[in-house]
Amino acid sequence: MPKNYSVYGAGLGLRRTFLKTIADDFPDEVDFMEAAPENWIDIGGRAGNHFRSLTERIPFVCHGLSLNLGGTAPLDKEFLKRVKQFVNTHHICAYSEHLSYCADEGHLYDLMPIPFTEEAIKHVSSRIKQAQEIVGKRIAIENVSYYAAPGQELNEIEFILSVLKEADCDLLIDINNIYVNSINHNYDAEDFMRALPKERIAYAHIAGHYNEDKDLLVDTHGTDVIDPVWELLKKSYEYFDIFPTLLERDFNIPKFDKLLEEVGKIKSIQSAYSNKGVENV
Repeated sequence: MPKNYSVYGAGLGLRRTFLKTIADDFPDEVDFMEAAPENWIDIGGRAGNHFRSLTERIPFVCHGLSLNLGGTAPLDKEFLKRVKQFVNTHHICAYSEHLSYCADEGHLYDLMPIPFTEEAIKHVSSRIKQAQEIVGKRIAIENVSYYAAPGQELNEIEFILSVLKEADCDLLIDINNIYVNSINHNYDAEDFMRALPKERIAYAHIAGHYNEDKDLLVDTHGTDVIDPVWELLKKSYEYFDIFPTLLERDFNIPKFDKLLEEVGKIKSIQSAYSNKGVENV
């Protein structure tokens, strides 16, 4: 039986560069949108009005940037209370964050990997539970890209599965991050994907990356999605059935029509799989 999701179809991350364009004429290709609460909580003026007009008409999810789930500093409870108000005001359908830390006596402006240890599982799971209680909504944690694993006791999939179970939270499955990590750490991307629990998937990300070297990829969200990542998305639909999937593009943002082409590709893959099987796309 297909899972019930809080959003459906193909999504696009909201960026100010095309805010007015979509507020005036929302594209049919996009079924839902994603916004970082840090970027929109305090927005006012014309941009704030455009944003509000969108959330009144279009399903939105939130993707946090600075909750610092893996950090040692206390969670920012005041910020979480503001997130709760933001979620309620804009009828946000799902709230996600990175399974990482991003602050250590100051913001690091990057997503750093949490050590894959039993101690870290207990630590981060406790913080996820606390955040979920304050926001009043389940959090979907994202599998992040990483380039080193200091103090590793478990492998990546064991760590993620343990956190999902211990925290009783949801999963934002990032297809590009699975592919990037599979190249950088020499594992099979499909095996990793199949080990993830379908029942915890809230939605997915897909994005581009930068080829630093043949065995070093960097998750940048600054290029088009490449064919192997599209193929991994198809394999994911084949294994899990279709789930809502959102295009991320943070840098080198092309003309809006180009973004819509990639969102349209998500929709075409979903449609083809739904009607006659992903192998025919």
